[in-house]
Amino acid sequence: MKTILIACLCSFALTLTSLAQSPAPPQTVPPGISPVASPGAPAAASPGAPAVASPGAPAAVNPAAPAQLGSPPPGQPAAPGAAITATLSPAAGAESPAPAAGSPAPGAETASNWLIDNFRKGGPIMWPILIVSIIGLTVVIERVFWWGGRWFRRDPKRIEKVFTAIENGDLAEASRLSRGSRDPVLRMMWNGLNHQHASLQGALQVAAGIEIKRAGRFLVVMDTLVTLAPLLGLLGTITGLIKSFSFLGNEELAVQAVTGGIAEALIATACGLGIAIFALIPFNFFTSRVSNLEFELQTAATNLEVMLGAQTAEREMEIAGTTPTTGKGSSI
Repeated sequence: MKTILIACLCSFALTLTSLAQSPAPPQTVPPGISPVASPGAPAAASPGAPAVASPGAPAAVNPAAPAQLGSPPPGQPAAPGAAITATLSPAAGAESPAPAAGSPAPGAETASNWLIDNFRKGGPIMWPILIVSIIGLTVVIERVFWWGGRWFRRDPKRIEKVFTAIENGDLAEASRLSRGSRDPVLRMMWNGLNHQHASLQGALQVAAGIEIKRAGRFLVVMDTLVTLAPLLGLLGTITGLIKSFSFLGNEELAVQAVTGGIAEALIATACGLGIAIFALIPFNFFTSRVSNLEFELQTAATNLEVMLGAQTAEREMEIAGTTPTTGKGSSI
């Protein structure tokens, strides 16, 4: 279970690191402005932007475009050194350039930016809330794995065999069947069978307490998180409102500051309540599972005590029946 906890914490740390490193926005060239070309390289003209031809270089003129002012009529060469303007239009049927293959998807980038922006707008109280959420999620995952393994470790058929062996008076066979099992009920029964001559009830109580403690591990942590998360959200609400009211005296920054403070208060409250709701449902479920396990252990311990008590009483009756009673008569 320690390995699972360490793996969960490492994965959450990597996730937070990837969210914190938001990609830089792509640089786009506004329409109508061509980028600066390096010397000797052909200039890339944007659609709709006028292109200035260098002296001595032929100008690419769209045949379908109307003649521009200052351009020579068709069939006459241009004067040397004169600037000729021409309108470049894209060819008919030409498609717009497709996005690069390695660029991130717009939806994923928007979602990550939205999370980071809201986290920053929530104020400094968001860091304790983040720590509480990571601990709560780690505990829930660990308990899910533990109870899933416990469900696979159950062995009700072997429990029935152990009770059958005890009913038949074969305690050695019952101890052999319950030895080395991973079922909590069988472990408790094996502990009771091995210490029945010293204190059967005490051995069963100690073994049952150990199993219940294992099943209820980290429930105190979840209970604390359920109570702590809304209190942290309420603290963020108060700090956000204090921040808002502190800027009310300045008329220039009042609207923007008050809006930011109210947003901080609402974000912190929503996050605290969300963590509490998320932790409350697994907490109640795991608590009910611990109660069910405690009932199973008590039922098995009671049955074991009754059956062993019946076996002991039977043996005492047999010993009392086989022992001869000798009496000496007095001679008068």
